[in-house]
Amino acid sequence: MFTIREVFPEDLEGLTAVAEHLNTVNLPNDRTVLEKLIEHSKKSFAGALDVFKREYLLVLVDDTTQKIIGTSMIHAQHGTRRAPHIFFDVMQDERYSETLDRHFIHKVLRIGYNYNGPTEIGGLVLHPSYRRNPVALGKWLSYVRFLYIGLHRASFRDEVLSELLPPLETDGTSLLWEALGRHFTGMSYQEADRVSQSNKEFIRALFPADSIYISLLPYSVQGLIGKVGPETKGVEKMLRRIGFEYADRIDPFDGGPHFIAKTDDITLVKASRAARVVALPDGTDDAVVPTGLVSVERDRAPHFAATGSTFRLEGGDVGLPAATMKQLGLQPGDSVGVLPF
Repeated sequence: MFTIREVFPEDLEGLTAVAEHLNTVNLPNDRTVLEKLIEHSKKSFAGALDVFKREYLLVLVDDTTQKIIGTSMIHAQHGTRRAPHIFFDVMQDERYSETLDRHFIHKVLRIGYNYNGPTEIGGLVLHPSYRRNPVALGKWLSYVRFLYIGLHRASFRDEVLSELLPPLETDGTSLLWEALGRHFTGMSYQEADRVSQSNKEFIRALFPADSIYISLLPYSVQGLIGKVGPETKGVEKMLRRIGFEYADRIDPFDGGPHFIAKTDDITLVKASRAARVVALPDGTDDAVVPTGLVSVERDRAPHFAATGSTFRLEGGDVGLPAATMKQLGLQPGDSVGVLPF
């Protein structure tokens, strides 16, 4: 059995072990940063922060061993006046010479900033040894974020952003950064990544404001613009299926493509709903459909917990197996969130 819940301070060791498998800006392999993320998430779930300053960190726990095996995150708003959302717009510049009768359409990169940004989903990591589990734990970690957004729609922006990892070198180096960012900052990709976790001012100060012509970059870099890395192809497919599209924007550090969707158009947000628990008769667990996520929220920690389950939806009621009710501490009549797969 597996449970998704809000992260606890005592989860630091387990969270650090999971972060080693991703080590990105959202979930860095840095204990000090992770401690801050845990504290921020704790305040977010407790409602102790302004609604759009909240960042929710969820962990997937193997209930048999109590080991943390995965994470996912929601940033209520990515991009503020103090810490803007920074990106490269991938644009076109069309040129024609009447004298030469030559016409060109150039792709260009132009730095952009968003001070009132979208909701962002990220930090999705599943321990390698659990990635081919028959219950599709990666789907749980991804979908639970949309269940939470759907249940708390007013607490999130009208657009949702997902920044996907691009193809990187075997040592984690970004060829785009080597061709651009290093020349404008004098820092390696790893150094810039570390500094940007707390302050992105140097990007605004040092990156050019004018368009950068992609044709001037090495061919090996040109082909990476807007491309998704091999390990995130599955995530791209899932995002497109539920309503996301490539936004012709990329990350200025590694060139990872940005996928965006209108919050109210995301199929999983629309499918999420609240329901009243009804106990299923004994012996019917194997027969009920559909399969999906069930969540419960309380005014004490864990403020949010969820698990995958079979269930039967009938109007405003959801019939749950006894095992699911026991796992989440539910009684008939309790209110839960449900998201059919």
